[in-house]
Amino acid sequence: QVQLVESGGGSVQPGGSLRLSCAASASVANMGWFRQAPGKEREGVAGIDAAGIPRYADSAKGRFTVSKDHAKNTLYLQMDSLKPEDTAMYYCAAVRVRPTSILAHTTFKYWGQGTQVTVSS
Repeated sequence: QVQLVESGGGSVQPGGSLRLSCAASASVANMGWFRQAPGKEREGVAGIDAAGIPRYADSAKGRFTVSKDHAKNTLYLQMDSLKPEDTAMYYCAAVRVRPTSILAHTTFKYWGQGTQVTVSS
């Protein structure tokens, strides 16, 4: 079992920034960020696979940066130029086997409890 604990969510005005963190209880090769807004399906935001390659959803490209501190088993998501449509519960997820896609939530085994991000003026 791997426990994931997210932090860093909050409320911010449009154009603002937030940095999310996800601390894992053990080393896991594939980690990603997902989000779910009320009434919508969970969607992939960004992730890093075992090769260390970051991948982003189109909605995150150019605004979000995903990174990983292997020594701390921690995944980060730097979110800049936030928009109201970024408002959602953000979840960290991890899986040891190679997923079909680092942005596909159905292939991830371990999940954090989520951290709320609200972008509003």
